[in-house]
Amino acid sequence: MGQAVRQKVLVVEDEPDLRSLAATLIEETDLQVVEMGSADAALAFLEGHADEVVLVFTDVGLPGKSDGVDLTLACAARWPHIRVLVTSGRVRLPNDGLPKTARFIPKPWRALDVLVAAERAAAHGRH
Repeated sequence: MGQAVRQKVLVVEDEPDLRSLAATLIEETDLQVVEMGSADAALAFLEGHADEVVLVFTDVGLPGKSDGVDLTLACAARWPHIRVLVTSGRVRLPNDGLPKTARFIPKPWRALDVLVAAERAAAHGRH
């Protein structure tokens, strides 16, 4: 009997403590968390696993070739079923400037905002 694949959330944050905190929060739901330190790693993961991912929670400022905005735009263009929650402590992104699949929350983010976004993405992913 094949077991249903658990829906995944990618947490993309180069600051290990924040990444761990977000992962711990989201693991309170029935979603599986995959932690990444860069948008490049997240994009590589999505190439093979996008159908399992319902939410990407990403920082804007990330090391490597791509940043969180690049990741957000790639998700909207290539994997529009994935919801994206974008965060930053340095820049503020207007929600009306983001794809309709994405939302911005400033750092320091509140645990409740992250949990609500994860629950909404999971509910959306089940339809």
